[in-house]
Amino acid sequence: MAADTGNGTEDLRELITRARVVLWDFDGPICRLFAGHSAEGVAEGLVKWLEGRGLHGLLTEYERESLDPHVVLRAVDRRHPGSDLVTELEERLTQEELKATATAMPTAWADPLIRTLVALKLRLAITTNNSPRVATTYLEGRGLTDCFTPHIYGRTQELRHLKPHPHCLNRALRDMGSAPETALMIGDTPSDFLAASEAGVPFLGYARNERKEKLLRGTGATTVVNSLEAVLAAVRAP
Repeated sequence: MAADTGNGTEDLRELITRARVVLWDFDGPICRLFAGHSAEGVAEGLVKWLEGRGLHGLLTEYERESLDPHVVLRAVDRRHPGSDLVTELEERLTQEELKATATAMPTAWADPLIRTLVALKLRLAITTNNSPRVATTYLEGRGLTDCFTPHIYGRTQELRHLKPHPHCLNRALRDMGSAPETALMIGDTPSDFLAASEAGVPFLGYARNERKEKLLRGTGATTVVNSLEAVLAAVRAP
């Protein structure tokens, strides 16, 4: 099945036809960043780096075993906000993300959907918890840079502003001169949905598997597609 759109195709069509600006999460809707460079391995590397500096006790057992690099980064920032330690840890994560762009797997139908939206005169932005350098590197490799620049909003040194905080969405809306109700966010995680809700932006969930769909719906997302092909078909429909 190409898609499950909650209350049906009409919901999807309504979301799309109202939108003048589309805010994309990066890792998920546009590509699988860690398809060939394990996020779990990156998280383990960050934990080992902290342990090598004698900071094993800085993380709880849950945080050490989360296998999510952003969980590790946030945990350190909560305990040492704005420190050199956080700056160095964030840069290590950025370097791992940059390595991952070489083996990232494009999300099916994402490239043609992006190009079609641009052809229809919609404006696009990226709002991500990944480094903006990473998103830019990936887009350059796909020939998609011009579809988004200069509107690429990613992780900053203010880690408290990572989604589910709506900071990057609000920056995009402000810089693009867009009212929240005329925008649409495409995201694949509960934090994407929560950030969009806080910013007042309509949300379209992308779930590549049943687990991700359950997480999105459990958070409150009502319009969820299992493939961007359904979105592309709705955009191209008369």
